[in-house]
Amino acid sequence: MSRLAARFVEFKQSGHKALIPFITAGDPSPDFTVPMMHAMVTAGADIIELGVPFSDPMADGPVIQRASERALAHGMSLRRTIEMVVEFRKDDQITPVVLMGYANPIEAMGYEAFAIAAENAGVDGVLTVDLPPEEAQDCAATLKEHHIDQIFLLAPNSNVERIKKMDALGSGFLYYVSVKGITGAGHLDTDDVKRKLVDIRANTQIPVGIGFGIKDAETAKVISGLGDAVVVGSALISKIEANLDVPEQAKQEISDLLNAMRVAMDNKN
Repeated sequence: MSRLAARFVEFKQSGHKALIPFITAGDPSPDFTVPMMHAMVTAGADIIELGVPFSDPMADGPVIQRASERALAHGMSLRRTIEMVVEFRKDDQITPVVLMGYANPIEAMGYEAFAIAAENAGVDGVLTVDLPPEEAQDCAATLKEHHIDQIFLLAPNSNVERIKKMDALGSGFLYYVSVKGITGAGHLDTDDVKRKLVDIRANTQIPVGIGFGIKDAETAKVISGLGDAVVVGSALISKIEANLDVPEQAKQEISDLLNAMRVAMDNKN
């Protein structure tokens, strides 16, 4: 059982809902990322999603696109992102880390070489935005050999057949995109999410993380009552972008928001 799967077993037994923050590796600078990862864990994060900067992040909204641009300007790459996980693991052997990005850098590196490097670094899961289950068999099989979970994005319009394909090939958790469109866009309709979760739960036993449109503690609390995990990204990146000249302020604001979400999610009343 992977570290990621084991944590979700623990969470299910205790009734705990996972908080999964996303930041882009190397944004606003490479030396910001690992300390921020540790600060997020201190603030209440259970799992970390680390974005791999990419030159054509077609599924991301303007906020995360600009984060990739800033990171790439510092020479960030897939290999340097993996090196950051190595650095993080020097002080944290517990918190699962998921790499989130696009297929091209992984394919350029080669599935086997990537999986070996990721396993050695302590990566627990990989989410490739543009690699659907119909095209992910080779990648998923290679990752599985190296004890890494292949995580898939589940959209609001995903039908039962698509859910079953992800259930058969995926592991760790399914990432349900609760808002149609790019990251950071749209209004989150919790009633729609609740209805869709009925279909998802009927066709998979894999835990479900819910992301897109979660910007504050109250929304995180509501969503945590529907899924197994709450994923927050653009709201955090926005704080980095608003404080490019004072990264310590961004770090504090991100920590404060995550702490507020953690408190709200743990308060069942």
